[in-house]
Amino acid sequence: MKIAYTAHAKATGGGRNNGLTGTENGHLTFTIATPIEMGGSGKGTNPEELFASGYATCYLGAMRFAAARDKLTMPVDASVSSAVSIGPRDDEQGFGLEVTLNVSLPGLSHDEAEEITKRGHVVCPYSHSIKGNVKVTTNIV
Repeated sequence: MKIAYTAHAKATGGGRNNGLTGTENGHLTFTIATPIEMGGSGKGTNPEELFASGYATCYLGAMRFAAARDKLTMPVDASVSSAVSIGPRDDEQGFGLEVTLNVSLPGLSHDEAEEITKRGHVVCPYSHSIKGNVKVTTNIV
């Protein structure tokens, strides 16, 4: 792989429990807190929210890229909502993730939308990186 860009971030403090994280260029800075549902204070963002935001953004861009490359219609008002869930793995050795992507492609038939979502997964580095490791459900809404 020829590297086109590298993002740099740093986490300090308590990690996912009362930590700080941000990009080294200063564009993003977050207080991190464990969600209330997992016994934390909930007074900050968490890695799952950050991952959900990044994946939704990247996947929407990947669908746009694939549609333009393959000369397919891509609605201007397309959107992706993502849900990233965390819980104990069945092997009881740690935690795992599951992702749901809800894709809105107004004005396209179900078949057209399905084709673009499939091509988006091929292009998206998030989809490629977690394939086979994380259950990803893609819904056309």
